[in-house]
Formats: sequence, C-alpha cells, structure tokens
Amino acid sequence: MADQPKKNDTANPVAKDYYTKAGKFFEENKFDEAIDYYGRAIAEDPTYSSAYFNRALAYAIVNKYDLAVRDVDRVLMIEPNSHDAPYVMGVICEYQQDYQGAKEWYEKSLKVKPDYDQARSRLEQLRPKLDSMQGPRPLMDKNNNVPEPATQGTVSQDGQLKKVKWFKSNTTFKDVVGMEKEKELIYQNIVLAIKKPDLLKAYGKKLGLGVIFYGPPGCGKTYFVRAVAGETHSNVIIANINEIVDMYAGNTEKNMHAIFEQARNAIPCIIFFDEVDALGTKRDGGGGESQSFMKMAVNQFLQELDGVEKNPEGIYVIGATNQPWDMDPALKRAGRFGESIYIPPPDYKTRKQAFILHTRKMPIEKLSFGRLARATIGFSNADLDAIADKAALIPAVEEDRTGRKRKIGMRDFLSIIKKQGNALDEWYGMVAKDIVSKKEVQVVDGKRTEIVKEGKLTPEEKVRYSALVKDVKRNNFILYKWAKKFIRYFAWYIL
Repeated sequence: MADQPKKNDTANPVAKDYYTKAGKFFEENKFDEAIDYYGRAIAEDPTYSSAYFNRALAYAIVNKYDLAVRDVDRVLMIEPNSHDAPYVMGVICEYQQDYQGAKEWYEKSLKVKPDYDQARSRLEQLRPKLDSMQGPRPLMDKNNNVPEPATQGTVSQDGQLKKVKWFKSNTTFKDVVGMEKEKELIYQNIVLAIKKPDLLKAYGKKLGLGVIFYGPPGCGKTYFVRAVAGETHSNVIIANINEIVDMYAGNTEKNMHAIFEQARNAIPCIIFFDEVDALGTKRDGGGGESQSFMKMAVNQFLQELDGVEKNPEGIYVIGATNQPWDMDPALKRAGRFGESIYIPPPDYKTRKQAFILHTRKMPIEKLSFGRLARATIGFSNADLDAIADKAALIPAVEEDRTGRKRKIGMRDFLSIIKKQGNALDEWYGMVAKDIVSKKEVQVVDGKRTEIVKEGKLTPEEKVRYSALVKDVKRNNFILYKWAKKFIRYFAWYIL
C-alpha cells in the first residue's frame, strides 16, 4: 500500500518535509510514527489530501478503521472525483469483512477510472466471497415469522442514497462516567425537546432543532449522541460524509435530502453529522469547481435544516466538530445549529471513574485508580479506553508464550501509559495558531512595530467558544505544560 499514487502536492515546504519523513516511517512499517508525521503535515496544510490519504492507509493497517474512514472522507471532500479514495474505502470494508460495501466502493472507483486495474483486481477477487455469502438462517418468532431487524442497511445506487442506515442505542447517561455539567446541559437542550415537547410549549419555549458538540478529539462527542438516543428512545441516523458526497452534479444534494426524508419516516429520530465542519465548511468568495461544489452542498444543508425548523417535532440534528470556527456562519444561527455545547477532556474524577469502568470485566490485581488518573492528566477518553485495552493484552500475550496465567497489574497500565502518550497535547498546539491571537513585531521603514495577529475567530465566536479558547490557552501555557509533565512523572515512578 505504500506505493499508492500520490494525490496532490503542497507548496508548504514544512508540510512536505513532514510528509517525506512519514513516508519513510511507513516503508519501515513504523505506522504509529507515520501517522504522527502525516498529522503534522496536515496541521501545516489542512488541504494536503496526500497526507490524509496515506494516513488513512496507516490507520487501516493498525485496525483504526473509524479514523481511516474520516481521513478518506477528507480526501473525498477535497477531491470529489478521486478514484483511489473510493478504492481505499473498499479495502477498509474488506478488512472489516463488509464485502458488499467493498464491492460498491470498488465499483465507484471504476466508474471514475474504468482502467483502474487495482480496483478491478480487488473486485474480481471479491466475487467468490460474495457468491458464497448465504449467511445463517434467520431466527423465527413463535408465529414462524422473521422479525424486522433493529437496524436498516444503507442502500446506494449510482451514487444516490435509496435507503439510509439507522439504529437504536442502549446507551444512556448512566453509561457516561463523570461529565455531570455536560449531561445537565444536554438534558435541558436536547432530551427535554425530544421527550417532552408539550412541556416546553406550555411555557412558550421554542423547540430546538440542532446543537453542536464541540471540543478536542476523542473526548466523547459521539458517545454522548448514543446516550441521548438511549435516553429518548430515538432512532439514530449517522450521516456519513462519504455516503453523502458524490462526484456527479446533483447527487450530493439528493443524498442530503434522502437522509432527512428517512428521518421524517422514522421519528423520533436524531440525525448525527460527525465532523460537520467538513460538510458545512465556510463558503467564501473564491471560485473554482471545488468551491462551487461545496457551496451547493452547504446550500442544500441549509434548505433541509430550514424544512425541519418549520416542523421540528420528532427530529433533532446533532453535529460534532473539533473546529467549530470552520463551519459556515449560516449553519450556526438560531433555529439551525443554534446551541453549542463544549465537551471537554475528562477531569481527574472522570478519568478515575473511566478506569474503574474499563476494568470492571478484567481479571485485575489491586489497582490504584487515583494514581492512574494522575498519570493520565490531559488524556482524552479515547486514550483511556485504548490504555485499558492494551494493558489487557500484555498478560494475554505472556500466557500465550509461557502458558502461565496472571492478573493485570499496575505495571501493565503504567508501561502502556508511558509508551502511548496522548494526542491532545499536540492538538492544542496545532489549533492555537488558528484561534489564539498573538503579538508579532514587524520592521517598517526601519521602525519596529508591534501588531496583534488575530486568529480565525470572530468576536462573537470568541464568546461562543470561550470554554475551548480558555482550554487551548491554558494547555499552551509553558508553566501548565510543565505541571502536567511533573504530575505524570510523579505518578509513573513514585506514587
């Protein structure tokens, strides 16, 4: 896979240097390091689709399929007529044994480039698997009827969605550790609107239509959507960008409409747009085919939201993003995504509860959950989940090699924490240049002049996203960085 064709180059020399270093790690099968350096290239040039593309390959190889799909989604947003991005989506589907999904993606790749031998070869190898997929006989109820499945499959034909996948969630707020303030905000702004619309109407409160969950990556935005669905007994539609966006004119708009139509037929229903900033990106005055393409997608998005606003009962739209400032302002006005709720990284209490939750079914020695929480200050919920999973692997591998069983202990967790590190420290540094104003000194006509260089945030956005801005500033403050390192080091090696 390392020999996949490059997609686009970059004029940014720093991004190109990171990309080259990442490629060397990739060739040496050091995929974690490759992912890191592709991420640095993307931070320097967010439109560098080659970096997204190759990082997706690395994610797929290390079985991080959700992250791989996100990166391919980005490629498809930047290059809607790409032929190799659908090919990679097919490979990811194959890795997950979704052979029907792989077939559809390979066919989409060949539709763009009919002579694409790699896609054609994969498709031919796939046919025997598809032909042999009979599956087990479905269970019958007491009347010998096949019960209706709890989820519906997504059906796409010629780039157009005909049927959209939905599911029900068994997750509730009881399954979300800590985060009490966020739970209360979400209950007031979303759960009440779905469960008790008449109560709000009685007090003259307008029913909400949509909300944005924003905050650092891996901190629980998607999990909260599942909890809301479980609390309200709603159906959930995951609006995947790769299923919405299509290279042919008009299909993207039709796909957007199909998702909202499906929601109207499955109320109460939550439509969830992950990384909504990629689909609802800011429309500027620039030209070009790509910009025109995105304008039409955003315009259709607005039309669908306006349609729900006129009759909001039964449908709620939730968007999640790490970069809310990149969303088109029209999407964020009252009546559309009118509310914004910050989902922060877990605090000490939440981290402690998370480790208790993750280890409840594990054979463990006596663990100091407080020490683990201190050792992971600044880590995301996704980091904590991965740490527990990898710690369990250590004694399992030992038993496989030696035949001796033992329980999972503190040394296993601490060794993984030291190796794993966390992605948030780097993320805070990357976004700081986008949202935090800074002073620069320029020399004009021999005179030194100090100017303030503003970030991307408007004055209104600085207020709206003040919680995130505050977190970014704190986590980039040198003394706070040292404090985190000291707390981690003390917990790793002392107590």
